[in-house]
Amino acid sequence: MNEEKDFYERLKNELNKVEEFPTDFVYKFIIPTSNKTMAEIQQIFDGARPQVATRESKKGKYTSITVRIFALDADQVIFYYKKVGEIKGVIML
Repeated sequence: MNEEKDFYERLKNELNKVEEFPTDFVYKFIIPTSNKTMAEIQQIFDGARPQVATRESKKGKYTSITVRIFALDADQVIFYYKKVGEIKGVIML
């Protein structure tokens, strides 16, 4: 648990160095193609009025998801990373 806390503290510091909040922020995920998983991710971002784009792999086994939101601060960015991280099978880029 401590490693996870350290990771998110470092991420917050880096975000604050490279981003000027508020700003548009882009998340990228890869999932095994699944309507259920896609719906879970969309539900997480529902309150943030996201722009969502998807693209299936050539054989349709995986789907890449790009989510763009207007983020107010680094804490908001991290909040969504943590929520999506709870979904099994999601690869966060």
